[in-house]
Amino acid sequence: MPQGSHLGPLTFVILIDALQPGCLTHKYVDDTTMTGFLSRSAVSSMQSLVDELVHQATDTGMIVDGRKTKEMLIGPVLKDPPPSVSLSDAPVDRVTVFKLLGVHVASDLKWSHHVDLITSKAAARLHFLKQLKRSGAGRDDLLCFYGTVIRPVLEYACTVWHTSLTAAQTKASLQRRALCIIYEDGDYMFDTLEARREQLTERFFRRSVLPETSCLHYLLPSKHDVSVTSRLRHARTLELLQ
Repeated sequence: MPQGSHLGPLTFVILIDALQPGCLTHKYVDDTTMTGFLSRSAVSSMQSLVDELVHQATDTGMIVDGRKTKEMLIGPVLKDPPPSVSLSDAPVDRVTVFKLLGVHVASDLKWSHHVDLITSKAAARLHFLKQLKRSGAGRDDLLCFYGTVIRPVLEYACTVWHTSLTAAQTKASLQRRALCIIYEDGDYMFDTLEARREQLTERFFRRSVLPETSCLHYLLPSKHDVSVTSRLRHARTLELLQ
């Protein structure tokens, strides 16, 4: 299929659907993520799963790019970690941070690295906001630039990492710096980035997780017994995760 054709993406999705190794697998266009859960005393089977994936890809005429393939151990550091995975006899790099669909995931599941990167990226764009201000752009144009070029960097995929931020990360003042450029008199009224991320997170949860027909509904814990919660004044519908 020629690149850019209408049937190209559909044909690719049909081909990549054949990649179904025997583990939890998430696919988004040409990105495939395999996940295995390993207890301290268990032996990792990830190598055989990777070999199975490569075999399935070969059967459909596709090639797994070893240069872009990474391995990450998520969780506490093990004294005897499992052996590194190889891809077609070539060792796969084992990393502690990996950029997955625009989000930098760390092996300790902390978001300091991701927050530092998006803050630096957004701060660099403040330079262009200043240049627009100096060139005589109106306030509406400056607000449009901030809302379409700068703020989305600070909110992208916030449903993943927002609730895990520290107090210092939450109170970052980059939006205040941008608004001070736009409003020289400091007279403005804007929702904080924290409040906006709360709204985006809640909206995503209600639309894409709570409905039983959602593909993410399985992530929710079991519900409490209705016969018990109905008699409580402040009852939790879902069980707390341990």
